[in-house]
Amino acid sequence: MKKTGFKFQNILFAIIISTMVFGFAIPATAAEPVDQQGLVDKAHATFQSFMVDSNMAYLKDHLREARGLLIVPSMLKAGFWVGASGGSGVLIVKDTKTGQWSQPAFYTLGSVSFGLQFGGEAAEVIMMVRTQKAVDKLLTSSFKLGGDTSIAVGPVGAGAKSNVVADIFSFSRSKGAFAGIALDGAVISTKDKWNNAYYGKAVSPVDIIVKRSVSNPGSKALRTSVAKAAAGK
Repeated sequence: MKKTGFKFQNILFAIIISTMVFGFAIPATAAEPVDQQGLVDKAHATFQSFMVDSNMAYLKDHLREARGLLIVPSMLKAGFWVGASGGSGVLIVKDTKTGQWSQPAFYTLGSVSFGLQFGGEAAEVIMMVRTQKAVDKLLTSSFKLGGDTSIAVGPVGAGAKSNVVADIFSFSRSKGAFAGIALDGAVISTKDKWNNAYYGKAVSPVDIIVKRSVSNPGSKALRTSVAKAAAGK
């Protein structure tokens, strides 16, 4: 009886080990960039919601002039008045010759203060990149907004106009309402691991945006929506 029990335990142990090996090994080899695709999908949803928001009419009407868009679906801030803030987003850039929008590159946006604060809430941010100089800065690993790369809060409201000259306009909302977040001093950095995971190999923003040597079909909906909106469709 003891030998039978010992054999049963060995068999049971072998079954458990096999289950663990196959159970964990298969998902690991078949893993997809779920987090990255989730951010792309959220960026698409944010863009669509901004396009139907009357307060964002300037962004929609002048989208054809944009050189690129950095979309941050959720900018979080801890504390009140002063605190650490940040979020992840995707950058897509328009080819000035073909009018086609690039595959997305992943970035983080962080700052110690955002001017008009919104407590512990989350804000959606779309940064309209208006100059080639700003695009070139975004192709580096990290840089600080302000100084030689100027940023201003974008005009909001129906019929909004602007005499402000800036490399980047930022448009932001918190709980569906205009948030007016000042992003001077914020630091933008590439998320290299996310870029690598989304495209399945080591890539840089230059590979994604300038050389356009990689692609992921998961970005089609976002790029199509932006292209149609920029064309006034």
